[in-house]
Amino acid sequence: MSANQTVATGPPVQSPAQAVDERPGEGHGRRLTAAFDALEGFPALAESRNRLLALVGGHRVPLADVVETVESDIALVVAVLRVANDLPGRNGSRVDNVPDAVRILTPEAVQQLAERMRTFDYFERSAIWEGAPDRFRLHALATRAAAELLASEIRYPDRDRLIGAALLHDIGKLVLMHAYSGYPASVHRDARTPEERVQRERRELGVDHAVVGGVLARRWGLPKSLANSIERHHSDDLDGDAALVRLADMLAHYVHDDPVSPADMLRVARSAGVGSSELRAVLYALPQASGAGRRRVVEACPLSARERDVLRLLSEGKVYKQIAKELTLSTSTVRTHLHNVYGKLGAVDRAQAVLIATERGWL
Repeated sequence: MSANQTVATGPPVQSPAQAVDERPGEGHGRRLTAAFDALEGFPALAESRNRLLALVGGHRVPLADVVETVESDIALVVAVLRVANDLPGRNGSRVDNVPDAVRILTPEAVQQLAERMRTFDYFERSAIWEGAPDRFRLHALATRAAAELLASEIRYPDRDRLIGAALLHDIGKLVLMHAYSGYPASVHRDARTPEERVQRERRELGVDHAVVGGVLARRWGLPKSLANSIERHHSDDLDGDAALVRLADMLAHYVHDDPVSPADMLRVARSAGVGSSELRAVLYALPQASGAGRRRVVEACPLSARERDVLRLLSEGKVYKQIAKELTLSTSTVRTHLHNVYGKLGAVDRAQAVLIATERGWL
């Protein structure tokens, strides 16, 4: 798939009810295959797509802004990852996170991709997917917020990959929704917790949404690391990304006041390497987390540690003499550092330098 190909369009999509009318002799495999094909037409939120188009059409847009907008919508995440992994000359290397995918794509490629996306609007529901895109997006974003808090709390080294897995962890539910009439209510029935619902899926369908999601991720050509995390996030032998995604999923249910077993949460936290004190800190912070906090760093900072110190103190309103005293430097050295900062950031004055560094998460 090239950047010029349509990612989120395809043949006319049936509604979930149309796709799953009982047909004699029709098996699970045929239903799931039809649902996999239907997911080619899963839409992006119109507002997310429009904001992305406005960004990539601008001048010197910070990478963090583009990443944040892509990660606001699951369809955009999938499209960007698929195109990035299909570029020629990758030599077998796989792109497993949105920042890297956006980094290797040109703004023109991102623009072409976004222009070809199907979209949905909360106030203009389509009969094809009804309210599924919005419900799915809300839970995915809550899980992403929990995953980012967990990664920060335990200093997880692969945070960007974890965030991608958190956003996509439930894509299998979209497949099952299209393949089986009345899913999830007709399958989950009176199951209350996520664990109970997964058991119902296995008993009623012979498969659960996590396994189906892993298959879909591989069909899309996503990296093995992402597919495995999606596939294993409800398995019994949890570790690594899969365990953290499972814990983030439980935290997302918790923050939405859905039933979650405290004992299961502690068990999953242990398998993820998250201590009880760290888990309590995330439980406290998550309800207040809105995604509008400290800017996530997705671009390497060109400044030296000393230059960042000088700029940080300057952003606090301190003058050259105060900065020199605090850092045990001469005033002339402070001026030299700031001159270098302006050159590296392409800033004309201190205000612009502080603004650029803050926007990109370097302060």
